[in-house]
Amino acid sequence: MTEPRAETVFRSTLPDIPISDHLPLHDYVLECLADRRDRACLIDSATGEKLTLGDVDCLSRRMAAGMRASLGVRPGGTVMPLLPNSIEFAVAFLACSRLGAATTMANPLHTPAETTKQAAASGATVEPASVGKLRGLSSRVSIISLPPATAPRGYGMTEAGVLSMCMAFAKEPSPAKSGACGTVVRNAELKIIDPETGLSLRRNQPGEICIRGKQIMKGYLNNPEATAKSIDAEGWLHTGDIGYVDDNDEIVIVDRLKELIKDKGFQVAPAELEAMLIAHPGIADAAIVPMKDDSCGKIPVAFVVTSDGPEITEDAIKQYVAKQCSRCSMADSEEDCADANGSWPIWADAG
Repeated sequence: MTEPRAETVFRSTLPDIPISDHLPLHDYVLECLADRRDRACLIDSATGEKLTLGDVDCLSRRMAAGMRASLGVRPGGTVMPLLPNSIEFAVAFLACSRLGAATTMANPLHTPAETTKQAAASGATVEPASVGKLRGLSSRVSIISLPPATAPRGYGMTEAGVLSMCMAFAKEPSPAKSGACGTVVRNAELKIIDPETGLSLRRNQPGEICIRGKQIMKGYLNNPEATAKSIDAEGWLHTGDIGYVDDNDEIVIVDRLKELIKDKGFQVAPAELEAMLIAHPGIADAAIVPMKDDSCGKIPVAFVVTSDGPEITEDAIKQYVAKQCSRCSMADSEEDCADANGSWPIWADAG
């Protein structure tokens, strides 16, 4: 009888931070206040504005008093701060904690209708005039190009907050790696599982990313069924994202689990095939979609938009893909799949 394989769990390369289970958030954040009041706590990178620990303590107390007196916020209430990602947001968050109130986040990309729906679902009270101010924010957003610069990535989700961070800005920085999302954060555990078997995978093996720690949500609002599907009995949150951990403990995101195409037992990630296609100078854009097939189950089919450069033929793209992907060979139709011996027919003329 073979012994069960030990589970592969990844943790931060840095030591965990001891966090009390009994301190309110604001007390934990400001517990070192006595001898560090003048130490910088929040810095706005865009404006250079800075708040010390003493500033944050004072401002959050004053805001909490104002919210209690003017807005009637009480313990157990819900507050939706309509603020951008700024240092003031952190102060508002701590003020709510001082009052014993919950905070629900407002997405600045949401429409007024979406924000109103969220406020109603969470029990927050928002004046209609405040929601109306969100209208047209997108019209003031412009896309700019940046000079050569380091752009480290992170990875997170609403249900669990930040899951991984690049170490380029740590006290002891490590170089940012293109395509990776940094290492798992402290006080958390991460594992990669096979979507079919549920077994944990080792380094460089793509599978579903699962996270466990005190930072994950308690559950979806009034939806225990969805909660049970996302958080298993051992406390692992199944993210639905496909990725792997490389040799340097960096997390690399591959695709979404729901978007994987299962072709004769192979899990095909559309994003990988799309990235491979658009790397060709003759292809401006590409999309991979599944197509049902009696023999293969589903087959990935590519729709491409050619670039303005030299004309490219269907045969040229087929040859390019065959060279890039060892398990790919081309088929022109569903009927060809049965004779392709496990090939991936991933080409369809976009017209």
